[in-house]
This record gives sequence, structure tokens and C-alpha cells, in this order.
Amino acid sequence: MERTAAAASPGTRHASQSPRRTLVLLAWAVAALAVGVCGAWGYARAGGGPGEVARDLLVGWTYAAAGLVAWWRRPANRTGRLMLAEGLTWFIGNLQGFGRPLLVGLGAWGEALNLAVLGHLLLAFPEGRVTARRERLVVGAGYALVLVGGLVRALLYDPAGAGAADSTYLLCDGCRRNALLVVRDLQLFTAVDLFYRWAGVLLTLCVAVLLASRWRLSSPAYRRLLLPSGVPLALLAAFAGWEVLHVVAPGLLQGSELLPVLLSDAAQAAVPVAFLVGLLRTRLRRAVVGNLVIAAGPAPTAHRLQTVLREVLGDPALRLGLPSGRPDTPYVDPDGRPLRVTTRADGVRTDGGTVRADGSPDVAVTAVGPASAPAAVLVHDRALCDDPGLLASVAASVALCLHNTRLVRDAGRSTARTRALQARLLRAADEERHRLERALHDGAQARLVFALMTLSRAAGRPGDEPLLRAAVTEAERTLRTALAELRDLAHGLHPAVLTRGGLGPAVDALAEQASVPVVVMVEPGRYPALTETTAYYVICEALTNAAKHAQARAVTVETRRQGDRLVVRVADDGAGGADPSAGSGLRALADRVAATGGVLRVDSPAGGGTRVHAELPCG
Repeated sequence: MERTAAAASPGTRHASQSPRRTLVLLAWAVAALAVGVCGAWGYARAGGGPGEVARDLLVGWTYAAAGLVAWWRRPANRTGRLMLAEGLTWFIGNLQGFGRPLLVGLGAWGEALNLAVLGHLLLAFPEGRVTARRERLVVGAGYALVLVGGLVRALLYDPAGAGAADSTYLLCDGCRRNALLVVRDLQLFTAVDLFYRWAGVLLTLCVAVLLASRWRLSSPAYRRLLLPSGVPLALLAAFAGWEVLHVVAPGLLQGSELLPVLLSDAAQAAVPVAFLVGLLRTRLRRAVVGNLVIAAGPAPTAHRLQTVLREVLGDPALRLGLPSGRPDTPYVDPDGRPLRVTTRADGVRTDGGTVRADGSPDVAVTAVGPASAPAAVLVHDRALCDDPGLLASVAASVALCLHNTRLVRDAGRSTARTRALQARLLRAADEERHRLERALHDGAQARLVFALMTLSRAAGRPGDEPLLRAAVTEAERTLRTALAELRDLAHGLHPAVLTRGGLGPAVDALAEQASVPVVVMVEPGRYPALTETTAYYVICEALTNAAKHAQARAVTVETRRQGDRLVVRVADDGAGGADPSAGSGLRALADRVAATGGVLRVDSPAGGGTRVHAELPCG
């Protein structure tokens, strides 16, 4: 009970926490505005021009705004929080512009923190988390470099020292004191600063190598998700190359000091812009999913549906799994090849996905329909799991396509069954007509002809009174026999007692004429004429089969009303073994019941008697 309640509560919690999340985001938005204003103020006090201050604000606030939007749209993804952190830490170095000794020291210490956050963001994009061990090591090294290396550098940084100001991106004439300064040694500071810069370049190259390796090993679908990180990566690589040239050949870049700053800002601003473009592309892809049903067609084949899904999701390796009905391979692809969609017992994945032999996640499985009994499964690249809304839309569209295909297939089968039923009914009617012709020809018709011939012979000898009397007697007997046969024939077609008294008296009459004992339990009441006639013939056929074929010793007949249905049950204790598909009588009876909208079931195990169950509409 607790598990069920917990499973049903996320939507409620989401609804109740939405206003709280809105307030949190608004608070962070106000904080980002305040930090940006303070950073712009400090940058202006340090001598930054209006264009430089505006450019600095644009980069920082772009990050913050994009992060807030991403946080709002995808609260479970930490990418938005990282982008917001990048936007806030962007302004830390500007603290030096206020000229306060403590702020100068803190600004010099954390002015490269935004670069560590940027590396974290690039390696965590697009899932919002860093999973690989080597990537976590690089991210940790970046933060450690700022925390430890930046602190050592700040302890040696003297803003009043000659050449020291050139080691920061701010040229602050009023920044003459650093509260964190411990040792005034320009040569030592230069060495530490050089190591600090080269360590940053090395970590930047590590991030680039890790991203390139991830790109090389990724599937086409995942590469599309990684595309936004490629733009800032290229700019960061260019910036790292600029730093190398600045150290190796400083004279070569004389007079171009502003270019690395512009490249750095462009690289930083490209990430939030690219990420928002990625969000927009995802929304457009969801819009394309709306046309999936139209593109697939009204009743698509499994191959056609799989092809459309690959095009919509951009995953050429996607496979559609359909139930196979076999416990060993529950799902097969459109070509009939088995799909392995079982979970791993070692806990590598718990969402129904499969894994590669080396244990790293490879593909994911999305259920179409209820998870307990999916109508199908989608085996796709796990990169698509980053957008659960997209997968939910695709699964719903696939379920609709499969439902349409099933309806069309069932309609075709129903049409075929209806046509077969009509053909059998026509054949049965034709056979019944021939049977009536034979019965009339061999019975009543022959007797009437015989009576006519007898009267004709008597008319040819008018003076022979004994012969005339014998002829009349013979003709009367023949006519009475013919009349009895006609009555029996009419009774077989539609007994008069059924019309006058209903099903109960008609069944009683059948039981009296039966050659085996019959127990009758008929619920009183009248029903529509077609229902009563069909029920009568069901009972009549079952009694005939019990006496003629099953050698039954007793038969039970029961009729009762259940809602808008008349239920007829006939059971005997005979030999059993009746096969509706083998005999024409039961097959014609089943067709007759089906024509009224009812159903007929025959249970006749060998040696276990026969039970005929019919349900007829009587509403």
C-alpha cells in the first residue's frame, strides 16, 4: 500500500511544489540581476568602457537567463543549475574593481572559477551529470586548481607590484592592496602565475580530448545532442592556442591583447545560446512527432513504423519490438529476430535497458502502453532518455498506430467472417430448400398423386359400388397420411405451439416426443420471435444429436434470462466427441446463432458428454 501511494504521489508533489519552485527561480533571477549590476559597477570602477561593461553583462546574464529557463523547463536536469552558476561566477573577478583589499584578494582568487564551472558544464552536458571516472577527475582537478592554485596565486599577488597587474584581466589603478597578500616576491608570483595559466590550458585540452572521445564513441542520435557543446569547444581551443602563443612568442601578438578577451567571451556566450537552440530543436522534434501517425499511414506495417520512428528520432539503430507470444523471447523485431530487453541483475540499469558486454550503458528500452503488459517496446539510443517527454509522445503515437493497425486487421477478419457466414447461411438455406423439396416429393406429394389415381380409377367404373367404396376409403386414408406428413413438416419448420405458447410449451412438447428422458428447466416468459425460434432449434438439434449420435441416457435443458441475453444450456451424459467444425448440423446452428448476434459454444470431451451453451440477444 505504501509503494502504491508513493507511485501515485509525484504528480501531486510536482503540482504542490510548482509555486515554490517559481519563487526559488525568481529569487535566483533577482540574485543574478544584483550580482550582474555589482559586477558591472566593479568593472566600470576598474576602468572598463561602456562597450566592455555591456559585453561583460551580456555574457554573464545570458548564462544566468539560459540556466533559469533550462531549470524551469527541465528541473530534474542539473544543466540549468550549472549554467546559472556559470553566470554568477562570471562576475567574481570584477570584485577587484571596488578597490577594497579583501574584495581585491577574493576577486583575484576566484576570477577563474567560472572557467572551472564551464568545464564542468561541458562535460555534464546534456544529461547534467558527469558519470565517467576520468571526466570526474578532470572536473575535480579544475575546481582544485582554482581552490588551491588560485589561493596560492592570490597570496602572492601584489596589485602595486610592477607587472603584477598584467596577470589579471582587470587593469585597476585603484587596486593597490590585497588583503590576502602574504609574500611580496614578483619572480615567485610570475612563476606561480605561469604554472597556473599552463595548468588551466592543460585542463582545457583535457576537456577537449574527453569531449572528442565522447563524440567519436557516441551514436548519431547522441552526437546531435552533443552538437551545442562543439561551438564553445572550438572557441575554447582557439583561446588555449592563443595563450600558448602569448607565452611562447609574446611579441608576435603585440597590439592584439583584446582579441583573446573577445574569443573568451564569445566561447562563454556560445554555450547558453547553443543550449537554448538545442532546447528549441527538441521542441521542434516533438512537433514532428505529432505528424508521426500521418507519416506512418492509417495501418502501417511494422517495417514502415520502424522506418518512420528512425527518421523522427534520428536514431538509425532504433528497433521496434512486438510481442512474440514466446516466454523465452517475449519480443521480436519486424524481421522476426529476438530482442533482448531484460534488465541486468547487477544493477547497471534498472529502467528496462540493456547494456553492452563491457557493462557500460548502450541502449534503453521504452515501453509502449502499460509497463506491466506493453503492446510493444522501443529499443533506442539511451541519449533519447534525456527528453522523456519526447519518448512519451512517441510511445503514445506508436500505441495509436498499433491500435489502428489492429482495428483494421480485426475489421478485415470480421468482414471475412461475415462473408463466410453469409455464404454458409445461403448454402444452408439452399440445402434446406432441397430437403423440403425431397420431403414433399417423396412424402405428401406422392400420396396426393396416389389418392388422385385411386379416385380416377373409381370414376372409370361407376357401376361397381364395392370398388367405389374401397377406392374412397383408400383415398381418404392416403389423404389423411399426407395431411399428417404436411403437419409434421410444418411443425419442423415452425411449430405452432412455439407461436402460441412461447419457448416453454414448445420445449415441453419436444421433451415429450424425445426418445431419451429430458429434464426441462425453462424460465417462463416471452422473447422476440427470432430469439425464440433460434433457441428452439438449438434445443431441437442438441436433443437430436444426444439421441442419435451420443446414445445419451438423460438430457437436461435449461433456459433463463441474464440481462439482455437469453442463455440456453443443453447437457447430456452421452459419449461426447462432438465437433462443430466436422458436422454440418452444428456448423449451421452456429451460423444461425451468429446471424442473430449471439454466440454458441460446444464442449464435448470424448466420454464426458456434450454441453451446448448459447447466448441470444433478447433486449
